[in-house]
Amino acid sequence: MTQHFIVIGNPIAHSKSPEIHTLFAAQVGIDISYQRQYCSDEAASFTAVIEAFFHGGGVGANVTVPFKQIAYDCCVTRGGLSEHAKVAGAVNTLLLNKERIKNGASVAEAIYGDNTDGQGLVNHIKRLGWPLNDVRVALIGAGGAARGVILPLIEAGIAELTIANRTLSKAEGLVAELSAASATINQHAVYTCATADLSGEFDIIINATSSGLSGESLPLADALNCQYAYDMMYGRELPFLQHFAARGAQTSDGYGMLIGQAALSFERWTGQTIDVAQATATLENSSA
Repeated sequence: MTQHFIVIGNPIAHSKSPEIHTLFAAQVGIDISYQRQYCSDEAASFTAVIEAFFHGGGVGANVTVPFKQIAYDCCVTRGGLSEHAKVAGAVNTLLLNKERIKNGASVAEAIYGDNTDGQGLVNHIKRLGWPLNDVRVALIGAGGAARGVILPLIEAGIAELTIANRTLSKAEGLVAELSAASATINQHAVYTCATADLSGEFDIIINATSSGLSGESLPLADALNCQYAYDMMYGRELPFLQHFAARGAQTSDGYGMLIGQAALSFERWTGQTIDVAQATATLENSSA
């Protein structure tokens, strides 16, 4: 029997999720239909779409911009949230809480939210062979992309985390908010600074801003260096990676993170574990 999935966003035509999840399904031998779902930018429209999808027998949905916060708000009062979604304040994966349905809840009252973005990043860094245990990490950006990866990075065993943002108060506010939401973050060494003031030697520097989409250069200090540089954007030349590659760092864009977070969503929905390395090689060869 065909299992049905969607990815909800606005815009959505560019999404690679159908290609990725169709490959996953072929790898584990199950039949799926995975479609892009456009939605207008109102919470009521988003809620109507996901309720109709799950009422119609849908198994799982991915959520992309601008709906991750709306999805979070929806799940708070319905089927619940994973720990990663609670701390991130954002949801990228929706499924039904079967326990709530067994206990008499309606489908609309059992929509559960998870966030696999940060775990996808950590898993990709591990596949790259970069160290995470006891390392110094700098994370540039304090928006939605950044907040989803902070807890998974700390859980991976990093020694300390510095969050840098153009507006320092936003980074400080993010740390205060997440520290209140998670004892793990509250008890860890987490620092903040303005992006232009970020300097010194780090093991890994991660760009969680969208600067690469516009080709914009970040205000990076000349005294800032790292062994490994990671940009969460993908699909184009990224000035952030070019900057650190010229300084001898190993670099990676975020395409592997995209595949990694998708694999975790797929596993939540189907119980099937994906060979991410094999899937990545297949996708890279098909787009070459």
